[in-house]
Amino acid sequence: MFVCLFIVIVFLMYGVIPTVMIRSFSLRIYKKGMNGIALTFDDGPDPIYTPQLLDLLKKHHVKATFFVVGSKAKKYPHIIKRIDEEGHAIGLHHYHHISNWILLPFFVEWELKKTADVIEEITGKRPVLYRPPWGHFNLFTLFTQKRYKTVMWTYILGDWKASLGANRLYERLKNCRKDGAIIVLHDSGSTLGADEEAPKYMLKALERFLKENNDIRWTSADEW
Repeated sequence: MFVCLFIVIVFLMYGVIPTVMIRSFSLRIYKKGMNGIALTFDDGPDPIYTPQLLDLLKKHHVKATFFVVGSKAKKYPHIIKRIDEEGHAIGLHHYHHISNWILLPFFVEWELKKTADVIEEITGKRPVLYRPPWGHFNLFTLFTQKRYKTVMWTYILGDWKASLGANRLYERLKNCRKDGAIIVLHDSGSTLGADEEAPKYMLKALERFLKENNDIRWTSADEW
């Protein structure tokens, strides 16, 4: 009983409480942009959905920010190269999609450096943007963050669940039309807790939203 209680306390002190504090008081993080609306995408690249998303963004002349998983970037370098060549910003989302709550400081450093190395090898550019998986921080990530611009979100819409559907997601997107908003969506459904086909509905909702809101000034995180 004592051991279990000790583990819970350590878990709270190391991961949960720092996350609540950092996000509540916006400590070295961006939860809002400056001008326009920023579209951001997590968990890619995906060989099926990311190219479709890039086609859609190109069609509507929208620039976005992609927080990519390093292991996927290494597997699909041609997609990373296309993201960069089409003028989108690329940020870090760990080499594996794993929470900071269960990573010791050394492994957090490794996750970030490995992902940055992969992206730099493909694009020739060293990424400076970072979004931790699930938005989780730990006791030491405030120090790690000094080297990166940590971008969170204003709106997270639950698009990783296929049950949300395109229509409901579209309605949620409509409520995000506020200057400085940072919207997070997901171009891959292969991570823990996500539905594999969920990006299909995200793309449908986003296509409708972009078509009906062509007056929006879109921005990407590297413009701040």
